[in-house]
Amino acid sequence: MGDAELARFRRRWRAELAEGGPRRRRGGKRPREAAEQAPEPLRGWGGCGALSRWEPEQGPEGQPGLRALRPAGPPQAPPAPARKPLPATPAGAGAEEDLLGQLIQDLNEINEVPFFDVQLPYELALKIFQFLGRTELGRCAQVSKAWKVLAEDKVLWFWLCQQEGYLPDSQISDFPCWKGTLRECREKEQVLRTNWKNRIGNVSQLQYDLGKVLCDVHSCDGVVIAGYTSGDVKLWDTRTWDYTAPVLEPERGSTEPGPRPQASFVRINSSLAVAAYEGGLIKVWSLMLGSEPIHHYQHNQKIQALALSTDRAAVATASAFQVRVEAANDMGYWETIAEVEIQKLVQSLCLVPCVVGRPVMVASAEEDVYLLKAGEPAKVLHSVYGQPVTCLDVSASEVAFGVKGFGWLINETNKILLYSLETGQCVTQLGSSLGDFTCVNLRDSPPFMVVAGNKDRRVRVFDVRKSKPACSVYGHQLGVSAVQMDDWKIVTGGEEGLVCVWDQRMGTKLWEMHARHPVRHVWFNAHSLITANVPDEKVPRGACITDDDLTAHRRHRGIIYAYTFSVDHMAAESVLPICRSSYNETTGYNYNIGLAVPYDDI
Repeated sequence: MGDAELARFRRRWRAELAEGGPRRRRGGKRPREAAEQAPEPLRGWGGCGALSRWEPEQGPEGQPGLRALRPAGPPQAPPAPARKPLPATPAGAGAEEDLLGQLIQDLNEINEVPFFDVQLPYELALKIFQFLGRTELGRCAQVSKAWKVLAEDKVLWFWLCQQEGYLPDSQISDFPCWKGTLRECREKEQVLRTNWKNRIGNVSQLQYDLGKVLCDVHSCDGVVIAGYTSGDVKLWDTRTWDYTAPVLEPERGSTEPGPRPQASFVRINSSLAVAAYEGGLIKVWSLMLGSEPIHHYQHNQKIQALALSTDRAAVATASAFQVRVEAANDMGYWETIAEVEIQKLVQSLCLVPCVVGRPVMVASAEEDVYLLKAGEPAKVLHSVYGQPVTCLDVSASEVAFGVKGFGWLINETNKILLYSLETGQCVTQLGSSLGDFTCVNLRDSPPFMVVAGNKDRRVRVFDVRKSKPACSVYGHQLGVSAVQMDDWKIVTGGEEGLVCVWDQRMGTKLWEMHARHPVRHVWFNAHSLITANVPDEKVPRGACITDDDLTAHRRHRGIIYAYTFSVDHMAAESVLPICRSSYNETTGYNYNIGLAVPYDDI
């Protein structure tokens, strides 16, 4: 073999490499390419210019012969057409570039390469999966074993539990399988919803016979506080079956001759209880330390409004034209934070929740709505002459209140106004009714929703993103006095004493309960409901309030109902309400007998 033949062999080999391209490392060519192109010959030695190799070839008579490869020289004769390709052994920089290009091409073909063939770290894959919901995680668990392990990681299901509001105070180490925990929570939620709709549960009456007539009721997380005309302040903890809680006593040595002033207003949060008495005295109790007050202060005139912060130790009171705020400092000592003078009598007062720094208040006085901040003058949010404010409620960023329109103008009807606390501007106007709005609930409503009750006996649910009511129900005879809603139900109370539970989506009444006096307080969570019927007349007609025998006045006292729909509280061994006697109260009535039954612990 001459030098010319060797040179032609080199050129032919390079042309074959250029036309055929690099071999596919995984699975060969596609069927389509295999049908269109001829089989690719094997690659030979590349980048080895002067190497020689002996190779067998066919002789003239079909016998094998030998061909010697020597250094290149001038061309002599054309190569044989039928030739066996040399084995492929890529080497050098050109082969590395071909392999890199093939890898990039394979990564782009996502339909052929599974996603996690690119070895992602487990933490990064977990970060991707946390954006999926329950349904998507279930589908991903059916892809492969590796995806099943990843989709059932307890961190993902712990995050889902927190996002859906289940077990918010739990840690990830509290339960071994958070997927099963989420399933149990959802099953309990379905059972609770069924119990709510069908009125399946227990109902108890919270009464304190020595307190005489009920004046005010408030509740927080199942703990109920009530003030009476006798001056007593009573607590109940409805989270336990026996409802045992102390009577909040006055300070030692402060007993004065004669009847005590009645507890006109009461408020409670997770750590404090506050009562405002008719003589202008305010007392603050700690639910952790005992039944004696930890702080008190005095107003010169009658208390007209009382507000307690939901997330901090701060109390706001309004007496005549003065608004005063008391709060505990970092050392636990109470001090006066602000005193603001308003030119009109304050009717309603609310503390804005979730405020960093000094407390912020919203007060309504006749036609005006004020935004009050400590150390700053009072700012008027809304003021229209002849349109008094009828109800008020606040959230962390907005305030909603009802205004009374001009009766002789058709266009100026009663409406709900929504203001932004940050800008001080009106966000939207909701509703248009001929009756006065008597109650509004913004703080406990779902996002972008407001529920309000009216004297025209209707309950309206508004979506602040729309101008028309999202839902309107009719079911009270003398007007609506209390409202609250969640994502699927509405609970309302009327002046005639009727408590109604509504299905929000269907707009239908699920059930109702009736008592003698107007409903002044409604509160509920997922598994319980608290309602209070407070009489308007604190001194019953035809009776003396100082009379020791109150048996004739039981129907005039008012009543508090506690409904329980939870499965955990309805066990077969649950004690009946008539048998829940603590034997600690002094009883003087023949119908308040302490029964001794096997359920009691004497």
